[in-house]
Amino acid sequence: MKRLLSLLGILQLLAATAAVYKQWIPNTNFETASNWDKGRVPCARDVVHFEKDKVVSVFVGSPHALTDMYLPLNGEFLLAAGAAFTAFDGSWDPGCDSGGTVRFADAEQRSWFDPTLWRDVLPSGELRPGGPIFSVHEERVPCRHDDVIFQPETSFRVNTDSAQPVIQLRSISIMGQELNTPSSWAGYLGGPSAPLQFHGNGTLQVTGTGCPDKSGCACGNALDGPRICAALLRAPGRQCPEPACQSPLQPLGHCCGVCGATIDLEFTPDFDLQKYQDKLVQELLSQPRYAGVQLAMSKVHRAQTFLGLVSRGTAPLIQIVLIDDRAGAQAGTSAEQLAADIMQDIAQHGEALGISSGKMEVATGSTATGQVGSPPVSRIAAGTVMGLLFSLLFLGGILFLYRKGKLRSLQMLTLQKWHPKISRFSTSTLCTVQARQRPDGVDSRWGQTPLPWGYHHLSSPHSPSHHSWWDSSQKQIPPE
Repeated sequence: MKRLLSLLGILQLLAATAAVYKQWIPNTNFETASNWDKGRVPCARDVVHFEKDKVVSVFVGSPHALTDMYLPLNGEFLLAAGAAFTAFDGSWDPGCDSGGTVRFADAEQRSWFDPTLWRDVLPSGELRPGGPIFSVHEERVPCRHDDVIFQPETSFRVNTDSAQPVIQLRSISIMGQELNTPSSWAGYLGGPSAPLQFHGNGTLQVTGTGCPDKSGCACGNALDGPRICAALLRAPGRQCPEPACQSPLQPLGHCCGVCGATIDLEFTPDFDLQKYQDKLVQELLSQPRYAGVQLAMSKVHRAQTFLGLVSRGTAPLIQIVLIDDRAGAQAGTSAEQLAADIMQDIAQHGEALGISSGKMEVATGSTATGQVGSPPVSRIAAGTVMGLLFSLLFLGGILFLYRKGKLRSLQMLTLQKWHPKISRFSTSTLCTVQARQRPDGVDSRWGQTPLPWGYHHLSSPHSPSHHSWWDSSQKQIPPE
């Protein structure tokens, strides 16, 4: 029965993977206790204080009596049906025996690229059920083909500072209204609420299109990877856990080293990422022996180099990351076994699946390296490459000097220094080698023998009804 429920959960998860919905977690609601410096919602005897130079959008869901309230220069109240502010008449208010000053917390630094401020949800907005699928940190922030949801009846303020001028999304839902076309989003941006909700140098852009490639699409957050990791690790208690393996793996798009395994897949036009992920979940991850293993799979762009040194741009790959819940010397061993099973399946059925090759790396608590194979071999290979390059440069230098005639002069000076008394025959021979014109007119200097090596030159290549504080009229949000 337990296994049946587990399988049903997996099937439910798979059914929701066609589109990815990410929901913004924090809000700037008046009734959210964490938005106040005293950790509670203001009561009748309190004086509410908003910093005058802070820009805020605040949703108010119910009526409130207050002693006094200081407002900022720029902001808005979004009033739900029945919500209002009234002056405290001095009557008894249960739970508010002693009043004080309650300040609204600063929401300026809540970053779009903080992965801890997002969660995966179903299209309905309900929390996505847990399962064996996880995402690397860069993909926990909305990707370019994702749907973004801001919860209905909430206000928010998001810092969109980014390394890229435009942040693309498929759709954005605000106050229960989905904006999924460029024109609908442009209309919202022209309204009064958008500047109070979004600030920063990154511009959100709604495209209305999902990923068109069955082999998957890269997330598009790579340029903001450092910003994502900095946001993730900024606060105390949010550091990367200490891995149990000596040489943890560093998957692309992930901020922390992990124990387990990674597989890089090269693919053909026949490859279908979603179908292949479903296959792995149904056929392998559903097995009891892999109960503690989690899988992340996505398309990435890995840097390519010539001889390990000169950049050749990037190439699309499918990255599979496998981690498990084991500890100590057993850390990563279940993930390693699953990776081996995947590689075996690729060897047998890869062509039919649209997989042309796969490369696996492992790191477990019982191994000293995250690389399959011996690390000295890698170092020796790197040394060999460096040696070859230096040899080519050295030989190229000799050839350059030879063509300029400097090498000949250098050897003549050397001979004259060490052999001041040279025989007439030797001198004659030297002069003959130095310069002699053949009858056919070909210069025979140094014999002009072709070098047995090659010389190569390397180069690096809107919103419901709202009430503004400067507006004397109050417009109320109709009930849902």
